[in-house]
Amino acid sequence: MDITALPSLTDLYEGADQWREVLALLPVLVLLELILSADNAVALAAIARSSNQPEKERLALNIGIGLAMVLRVALIVLAQWVLQNSWVQLLAAGYLFWLFISHLMEKGAENTEESPVAVQQPTQRTLLKTVLLLGFTDLAFSIDSVAAAVAISDQILLISVGAVIGIVALRFTSALFIRWLDEFPRLETAGFLSVAFVALRLLVHVLLPAVNQPDWITLIVVLILFSWGLSIRQVEATTHAG
Repeated sequence: MDITALPSLTDLYEGADQWREVLALLPVLVLLELILSADNAVALAAIARSSNQPEKERLALNIGIGLAMVLRVALIVLAQWVLQNSWVQLLAAGYLFWLFISHLMEKGAENTEESPVAVQQPTQRTLLKTVLLLGFTDLAFSIDSVAAAVAISDQILLISVGAVIGIVALRFTSALFIRWLDEFPRLETAGFLSVAFVALRLLVHVLLPAVNQPDWITLIVVLILFSWGLSIRQVEATTHAG
């Protein structure tokens, strides 16, 4: 999810015709980015964590987030084209559903093969595959929100600033979540449930455009899921560096 999905905040920026007014609103932008990018950050953390090597995780995050920034800027430039081609949004929704189903399948395989007391180890991936998954996962999350932002505002520079802030926030929150995934056993599942919800929201937006989907409902759903995800903490946890 992305802060540019909130029309109310975009309306505030439309009235801010001086840079000092825009800068005064940036702290709000940063705070909301940290909250609304939580689902995206957990998915990215789970992907980066698959290497099970702290140094490789940091490298994958740095390169993957850099790729995500390039893809987001390209998406902003091509947003009008995305709006005119709903199959792109359907493709993004399908990709997010695939991530969710893959998570369920991996969890099912782990529960079948491992004893109840065993420590679950993430699936190993190559650095290149991890980086590509990071970049395109962020892109899939951003398609709906960036397209919506461009549809209601022509302030491309402001939208780009929001995207850059979102990417920087993702880098730090993803590193934090990599550590938390070992400490809170429910958190990864909560994150991927949120991924499925974002995919469903995107699917409804394409197939039933007349249906109103208030952004505050999305925020509440994400907060509920993450409250559940952080409700149980393991006594002993494997430490990961972020």
